[in-house]
Amino acid sequence: MKRWIALMPLAGLLGLGVVFAGFGLKHNPHYTPDALVGRPLPDVSLPALDGGPAQSLRQAAGPETLVNFYGSWCVPCAQEAPTLMALKAQGVRIIGVAVAWNYDPAKTRAFLTQHGDPYAADLVDRDGHAALDFGVSGVPETYLVGPDHVILAKVAEPLTPDSAERLLERGNEPR
Repeated sequence: MKRWIALMPLAGLLGLGVVFAGFGLKHNPHYTPDALVGRPLPDVSLPALDGGPAQSLRQAAGPETLVNFYGSWCVPCAQEAPTLMALKAQGVRIIGVAVAWNYDPAKTRAFLTQHGDPYAADLVDRDGHAALDFGVSGVPETYLVGPDHVILAKVAEPLTPDSAERLLERGNEPR
């Protein structure tokens, strides 16, 4: 009987191992939920980077707009900067939302000076509420907004020329 009592913790540990192994085998770490795809753009107002008055994101977003969440401290954001500048050169409207928790706007301006400013509107999410409303899990994340202010697609990684092309193609799909 004492043996069985001594083996119970081991049996419990093995049972937990089986449960966690089963979850781990089915869990895709690259899966990013697209909860807002197909839903209206969240109605948030954010201050302009230059200190101007707050702007409604819905008003700033025109037909076929990309909303790009980024941070001046974010290395992948710097990596996607050339792709964003190329999209701007092609006439794509991009709204930038600088996720600036505890960061000085001067650092964001310096980031844009160094890497280029592809944004038609530079907005700042100082408290992170807009990022929460969008379900941003990490920057950079980019959302394609249709003419009716519905989110058509999302990319939750640095944009590359290929991923940007696929993202924009989603806007041309029949709805």
